[in-house]
Amino acid sequence: MPYQELLTRFTQMSRDILDRNLLGIYLHGSLAMGCFNPKKSDIDLLLVVEDEPTDEEKLAFMQQVVLLNEKAPAKGIELSMVTRSTVNPFVYPTPFVLHFSPMHLDWFGRDPTGYVQNMKGDDPDLAAHCTIVRKHGIVLHGAPIPDVFGEVPKAAYLDSIWQDIENAGEDILCDPVYITLNLCRVAAYAQDGLVLSKQEGGQWGLSHVPEEYHEWIQQALDCYASDQAMVIDEATALSFAHKLLAEISSARKTSR
Repeated sequence: MPYQELLTRFTQMSRDILDRNLLGIYLHGSLAMGCFNPKKSDIDLLLVVEDEPTDEEKLAFMQQVVLLNEKAPAKGIELSMVTRSTVNPFVYPTPFVLHFSPMHLDWFGRDPTGYVQNMKGDDPDLAAHCTIVRKHGIVLHGAPIPDVFGEVPKAAYLDSIWQDIENAGEDILCDPVYITLNLCRVAAYAQDGLVLSKQEGGQWGLSHVPEEYHEWIQQALDCYASDQAMVIDEATALSFAHKLLAEISSARKTSR
């Protein structure tokens, strides 16, 4: 597995700082699902603790995360820390007690104390993350996944992934690869109940979306797995996005 040394160092650091409060560390996302691209993917981690750590523990933890992030792939490390009581039984939207991604490096650098005190709240994305952990997650440390994570209600998962693509009609022109493959995997869940990676979503799209969009989807898959940039055909992109959004929206109404 790529970045095994980084994951080992992260795991040991987390254990040293959080000690017995740490129930488990779980890898999810593309690295766990077998479609990792070091130039386009981040490392997705979910930590489960019994109780919220102290500010001192959070600060020590974050200082080490920032250092390890320098060794990560281009998109860096993204992690959330949640308490066991919020993931079993599952709470939606899900509270988190700490979060990090490279977009927050500036805030932590300017005000580390304020960061650890205020980087908490509710995150609808955690319904998607926990669903992926339950289906594809890898235990880096701690208790088995079924012992920690309760079932995520289907409505919560669908709402979570819908929020990621509801503006696809505009976003697809700015980020065509991500939006195209994400639309396919959301459609796969909305229509067939399948929990897929972006790569698997694109492959599903090739057999379930009208043929007129196959070349567009295949181009997104090729770019996702390589360093290629996607050539945007604006008319095709917008037509594809609006068609899948309409189908997903219809499936959401039916499932309610």
